[in-house]
Formats: sequence, structure tokens, C-alpha cells
Amino acid sequence: MCGIVGYIGHRQATDVLINGLSKLEYRGYDSVGISLFRENQILTEKTKGRIADMVSKVNFDVYASSHVGIGHTRWATHGEPSDINSHPHGSARVSLVHNGIIENYAAIKERMIRKGYTFESETDTEAVAKLLDYYYVQKEDPIAAILKVLEKIRGSYALGMMFVDHPNTLYAIRHDSPLLIGLGEEENFIASDMTALLKYTKRYMLLEHDEIAIITQHDVVVLNKEKEVVSKTINVADWDEQTAEKEGFPHFMLKEIHEQPKAFLKTLNPRLKGDLFDFSEEKIPHHFFNDINKIHVVACGTAMHAGMLGKYYFEKFARISVDVDVASEFRYRDPLLHKNDLVLIISQSGETADSLAALRLAKSNGIKTMAIVNVVGSSIAREADIVLMTHAGLEIAVASTKAYFVQSALLAALSLYASQYRETLSLDDVKRHVQTLLDVAHHIQPMIDKKDEVQHHASLFMNARSLFFIGRGVDYHVALESSLKLKEISYVHSEAYPAGELKHGTISLITDDVPVIAIATSDNIVEKTISNIKEVKARKAKVLVIKKENTPLSSDVYDEVLNLPSLEDWVMPFVSIIITQLFAYYTAVLRGCDVDKPRNLAKSVTVE
Repeated sequence: MCGIVGYIGHRQATDVLINGLSKLEYRGYDSVGISLFRENQILTEKTKGRIADMVSKVNFDVYASSHVGIGHTRWATHGEPSDINSHPHGSARVSLVHNGIIENYAAIKERMIRKGYTFESETDTEAVAKLLDYYYVQKEDPIAAILKVLEKIRGSYALGMMFVDHPNTLYAIRHDSPLLIGLGEEENFIASDMTALLKYTKRYMLLEHDEIAIITQHDVVVLNKEKEVVSKTINVADWDEQTAEKEGFPHFMLKEIHEQPKAFLKTLNPRLKGDLFDFSEEKIPHHFFNDINKIHVVACGTAMHAGMLGKYYFEKFARISVDVDVASEFRYRDPLLHKNDLVLIISQSGETADSLAALRLAKSNGIKTMAIVNVVGSSIAREADIVLMTHAGLEIAVASTKAYFVQSALLAALSLYASQYRETLSLDDVKRHVQTLLDVAHHIQPMIDKKDEVQHHASLFMNARSLFFIGRGVDYHVALESSLKLKEISYVHSEAYPAGELKHGTISLITDDVPVIAIATSDNIVEKTISNIKEVKARKAKVLVIKKENTPLSSDVYDEVLNLPSLEDWVMPFVSIIITQLFAYYTAVLRGCDVDKPRNLAKSVTVE
């Protein structure tokens, strides 16, 4: 959510800021702005809308001599999307951009009004900007002013700042919200994530909580709150600029669906030792799970749906009880945690605010924590006791596809590792299941190649006002993720229900203009699912059935059918989800929706 870019160096600052902000569009935003030094002044340009709207309105040629600036894409939290509420905020003396939420901004605003300050916006950020200006006037020193601000504000924040009397320096600080410093040749940067900087550098350092970065063209100095210099590790990103491009695909989402075969193998193959999975080199010794009484999977959105598959795998193979919680509920419901429990956090970005808070809650209670993340050096990756990296690569489309795919695969592999040493499966069975999972790799691309068939089905359902996904067992877990994908990007109202629950109320909504997609790939319960399909057909619903090719099905049970390879039930989600990802994608395309940047959504939800 939101994006920050800052630049100081030898290039035109406007070019770097606009390019960097455009690379952060995937995070979600509704307005944009930049501040630049020009003729001993800080000048700000900002507007509601897209980056292209700002570029079309502003003559940036007049800023050609500016080599220092900060920029921001805003996702509204306090105050509606508008020109006035857009960042940066400040005064003639200071300008700042902010990601996060200031919890006590109302009290700060009231105090600043009493001191004679006037406010133009409804944002929490402007309150911080006025406070910074006030202390800068008092202290006449940026660091002293910043430290006083830190004493007064509460909440989560990443700040990029400029001071008119220090035109050759940028300042940055973070507390709970992500921020990094990019390191170039005779130039340096600040950014919310590395995607913004890949055109210019792959070298960066991560700011820890309450560290202040003083950034010039030639140097970066990091201080703690005691104004002591902090030694920082320089990291090198393993992505390149090409990774952040569509590479011939019309949308990032379609590109990322096509990247799933590679991501699957990159995630699983490094964990293979012979014909078994081995996580012992990732701080998970062989008998680690023998002492685990319960696993609490905590995540949000798509990651939570992967966690639900993980629950199925851990309970089926390792016989460990698993609870799955929405992170925003887990942290506030006073969960029952015991010393032999494990809290497992799943987050693509590693910065999801509620998931990070849940992790900290577990750690504060002395509970073992494990995280599955996709971003090296993210907050969750740094704070969890054990970190398992997925190797999905950069995911830019707001609607997650390949991250979900590899999270699910990694959870399956981890459950088999646990089952081996808990001896809940024979060694021969573990080996057989490992091979079954690895064999999925041969079936991913053939599913992607069904895209024309899936597009045809999407064209038949694209005008539905509402749509239901149903399934049982693992098919229900896939239905949940499939429904989320469809409503995220196509704006078609969609719900997922266990097929057996339909008659307990939901079936009252099934009519001839409410289609149903039935996922029926579990052999042991497919007959029961077929009975439920017949129930919705009796209500004249149009039905698409997704099933194994060897499952017999009378033509009067469905309107459309899509056949999948007949694999073992527990790995069927890895082929059925590709079909429903493509279904959501083509439905959105046919409806003319912005597939990669759906309205009101953000890729990385870094505030509560």
C-alpha cells in the first residue's frame, strides 16, 4: 500500500521519481505527487489519479536542473483521494512523504492548530509534516527535529524528508512500515521496495526500526535514536529490471501464471535430498515437528487459502492439529497458545501488517514462530525464528497466483518432511507422496495451455451478476481462492461454499441467472459433490464442472465441463487452481477491467 521513492544524484530527479513510482503502481494507489528542489525552494506537484495524469498536467521541463526529490503514490486511509490529500505534505521549509498510519494524528493536529498552523488536507501525514516544521524552526537541525517528532508520534510509518536549508541531503526513517536505501554510483535512493530501483541499482541496505538515514549523493549514514552511527549490511537484489517487465505478455497476471512451472521447481528442488525432502539446513531439524502439539497458521487473503491447504496436508500426513486464522482476528481474540505450539505466518511480501503483528504476539508469548515469505529481508523474514523462502520471483499483479501456488507446494513438502520423522507414514509412502508432488511439474504447463478453452468458458459466464464456486475437501479450499480471484479482478460478485452446505441456506440464492462452478476432483467424495451439482441444476443454474477426465458424469448434470488429468486427490489443487486463475483472468479481460491493478486493492497491505 502506497509507495515511496527518493533520489539524490547526477540524474534528473523527475525521471527517476516518475520511473520509480511507476514500478510501484502494483502496490495500489489513488493519487501521486513529488517534491523537488528548484532555485532554493522546495516545490511540490501532486494530483488525484494515476502517474500519467500528473505527467500530463505538469511541465516537468522546468525541473530539468533538479537532482534531488521525493515522490509518493497514495492509497487513501485518512481522507478521500484528492489533490489536496495527496503527498508530499509540508511547508516552505520541509516536505515529507509517508507510508503507514499515525494513530495519534488528531491530537497532534489539534496541538499544531493551537500553535497557529493551518491545515489543508484531511490526512494524518500533514499533522506529521506540521510537527516536523515546528521542531525544525525550534531546533534548526534536521536530526534534532526528526528525533523530537519520533517522541511525539505513534503508529506505523516510513518517512522520506527534505529540508529547504539542506538541498543536498535526503532523510529517511522507518517504524513498522518497510523502507530501504538504494546504493548507486554517485547517486543514492530511498524506496518502499526494490522494484522501484532495479533500473538503477541492485545494491541496497535495510533500515531497522527507528533508524534514521542521512543520504547524500556520495554517502549514506545511518543513526539510531541515540544518534550513534549504525553499521549496515549491503545486500544485492536477486531480481533484475527485466523481471519487472511484462516481457510480451498483455498483463503481469498472465505472465505470472505462466511462470508457475518454474517457480514450483525453484521452490521444491533445493529442498530435495535424494527422494525425500530435507529442511534440516533451514533451522528445522529432523525431529522438530515431533514436539509440536498444534500449528496455528496465520495469514491474510490468498496466503490464508494456501494455509487452508496446508492444514489439510499437515493433518492428513503428519497428523498434527492445525488451526487457520485470519491475521486481523488472531491478534485480537486472545488466542490460546501453549509452549509446544507453532505459529506459522504466511505472507508473500513479508510486510503484511496484521500478519507481522500476529508474529510479534506469538513471540511475546514465547511461542515458536515460522514464516513462509517471498521477499528476502522483509520484516517478517527478519523477525521469525524460522524462515522458509518461496522462490516465486517478483510478483507484480495485485491478484496473487504464483505465490499461492508455491506456498501451497512448500506446505505440502513440509508436511511430508514432518510425517517422515513423526513416523505417521511409512518411509515408502513418504517417498511415493514426494514423487507424486514432484510429478505435478509435468502437468502445470498443459493446464496453462488450456487457456483458449478456459477463455471460451469465461465468455459464457462473464455477464453474470453473481457466481458461486462449490467443492468438498481440497476442492473447497480451491473454490475459496478461485472465488477471491474472480471478484478481485473482474468485480463479479462471487462466493465459495462447501458443496454440502448449500442446502443449509445458500441454495436459496441459486437461480437461472446465478451460475455455479463446481470443482469435483476428489474421488472419495465425488458422488456426494455430484448430488449437490444436481441440486443446483434443479434450480436451473448454469453449471460448469471441473473434474478428472476419468470421472464419469452424465451430460444432464452440467452445461459445460472441463476435464483435468486424473492425479491423486491431494495434488489436484495444483492443476485445478490454474484453470480457475485463467478463468478469473479472462473474465476480467472480457469485461474490460484493469487486471493488474484492480480498483481499491493494494498488493502489499502494510497498515491495519
